[in-house]
Amino acid sequence: MARFYVTTPIYYVNDVPHIGHAYTTVAADTVARWRRLRGDDVMFLTGTDEHGQKVLRAAEKKGLTPQQHADDTHIRYKQLWERLGITHDHFLRTTDAAHQAFVQAQLQKLHDAGELYTAEYSGWYSTSAERFWAEEELVDGKCPDSGQPVEWITEKNWFFKMGAYQERLLAHIAANPDCIQPELRRNEVLGYLKKPLGDLCISRPKARMSWGIPLPFDPDYVTYVWFDALSNYLSALQGGREAFWPADYHIIGKDILTFHTVYWFSMLFAMGFEPPKRVYAHGWWMVEGQKMSKSLGNVVSPHMLVDSYGADAVRYFLLREIPFGGDGDFAHQAFLVRYNADLANDLGNLGHRVLATMLPRWMGGVVPESGPATDADLALAAVAKRATEGFDTNLSALQFRQALESLWELVRAGNKYVDSEEPWALNKRGDTARLGAVLRNVLEVWRIVGSHLACLWPTKSGEMLAKLGLTEPDLTPTLDRLVAGSPVSAGDPLFPRLLELPPAIQAALEAARAAAPPPEPKPKKTFKADKAAPAPSLENPVSTDPAAAPLAAPAAPAAPAAPAAPALIEYDDFAKVQLRTGKIVKAERHPKADRLLILQVDVGEPEPRQIVAGIAATHTPESLVGQSIVVVVNLKPAKLRGEISNGMLLAAGDSAALLSAGADVPPGTGIK
Repeated sequence: MARFYVTTPIYYVNDVPHIGHAYTTVAADTVARWRRLRGDDVMFLTGTDEHGQKVLRAAEKKGLTPQQHADDTHIRYKQLWERLGITHDHFLRTTDAAHQAFVQAQLQKLHDAGELYTAEYSGWYSTSAERFWAEEELVDGKCPDSGQPVEWITEKNWFFKMGAYQERLLAHIAANPDCIQPELRRNEVLGYLKKPLGDLCISRPKARMSWGIPLPFDPDYVTYVWFDALSNYLSALQGGREAFWPADYHIIGKDILTFHTVYWFSMLFAMGFEPPKRVYAHGWWMVEGQKMSKSLGNVVSPHMLVDSYGADAVRYFLLREIPFGGDGDFAHQAFLVRYNADLANDLGNLGHRVLATMLPRWMGGVVPESGPATDADLALAAVAKRATEGFDTNLSALQFRQALESLWELVRAGNKYVDSEEPWALNKRGDTARLGAVLRNVLEVWRIVGSHLACLWPTKSGEMLAKLGLTEPDLTPTLDRLVAGSPVSAGDPLFPRLLELPPAIQAALEAARAAAPPPEPKPKKTFKADKAAPAPSLENPVSTDPAAAPLAAPAAPAAPAAPAAPALIEYDDFAKVQLRTGKIVKAERHPKADRLLILQVDVGEPEPRQIVAGIAATHTPESLVGQSIVVVVNLKPAKLRGEISNGMLLAAGDSAALLSAGADVPPGTGIK
């Protein structure tokens, strides 16, 4: 049994948890869950950073002691982690007595070893960042981290001889090139180390800042908050967990990279510990194309997302949407599209057609017997093996997006397998043996996908497996694990299709738009008569503004251009369009548009889709119900006169004759 130790940063107790905090913690939780599924002995640490001047000032404003303030505010993280299904093994608070005792013991050891000294120091101090800055590091005279004012301070402090470890730092990174990930972040650290590395101030005078861990050798000082905070990764292991060090992964945001590499590695060298195996610094989330900001009112509440979509969908989106390590943009419409396309459609379609329709109607609602493997069966089994291997490899390397894409290759292959094997045709001609084998293979795909998603989904994975009568994940990628005759059930849809953004999110977006400052007016163009018009070029195109056009004799009318030939497309372009058969189950006139009809169409998903179509001039609602049609299912949802349209039907000519695949083909069948 291998040991595996993963950590998040300890989060600042004054902050209100947002999607950035959730992103880091969900990533750490997912890899921790995965390693437990593989049988490893896992230690997963998170917690709160509760010392420092900002905590002291916030407490004073409330009329509380700093400890009371920390006790009141740290709970926000615990509550969010519970809602997101976070399975940490230890939640550390830097006010914990055991942590403070560990920090003081390490400081005493460094003092006794001659690694610390006192000196007078002058510099620009940022209360918001709780650190000193050099003159050249300031931006417009303010803190480069927070943009807040700084103050010039001269005082005596204790210093750690960090500069003595510069060469050792460089040698360690050269010998362990994957210790800082991704490569871009490693290069940032190496760039930082090209300059001489100074020593680190590791104290604050009690007279100026009293809320911190006292230095054991000098009661007039408390510990610098970062020396205190970084030590949590070791203090949490005291009392029987020491063998977990060095950590396999510190997962952090890119803004605290220097602290977790240059500062932390140097401290560990001095204290006699190995550095962590890997520090992985991920990027930041923008929101609707803008940096998250309280003043802009665009800070995304994870609680609102969980209320609207459920924890499992939130966790899926955060890890699926962008490559881990890069920056990304959180857009609510993108969340809705991803939710519907991947979860309601791809995954929902895979299970719904078999569990809710085919098995109960044709096979008595139980797992069928297997049969001799055909080429199609072997191909599906090969995809299962490849997809699960890719999932493991990528997830172990924290490449969450690629891991989920590997698994969704199997989801899509399962849907394609149903379409190509045509179980409805097998049933119609009475080939019960082959029908059972096909449906069983789809159930095995469902089991494999559901079992692997146990590392990501606190509840939905269990629901997937419960439909098969299973209580524990089974990661075996072969199509032969289910017991024939075991009952299965469809249950409720895992992810019901959403036709529009949930009301709470719509209200939040409207509030953010109302609070945003109005855009600055664009300056008007001016044109001078005595200035020659520039020649057109890529950098200086011909203006389409009539006021900019020079006076000239009218030109002769140009001959009408011949109509352009339709542009040819590649197969890959066509393959992007997903076509399925659908059955119209309800039709009614649009209350605000005479030419539009509102259709409810069964396309093989747990719930019918609403499609708004401009066919009222040639079709009555009564004539459409029961018709089999062809639907584009991956078209971006649109709102037509106040009604959401989630797809498009295909029709021919002025009469809008509806294309049909035939009444014998079940809804949801792919068209190829």
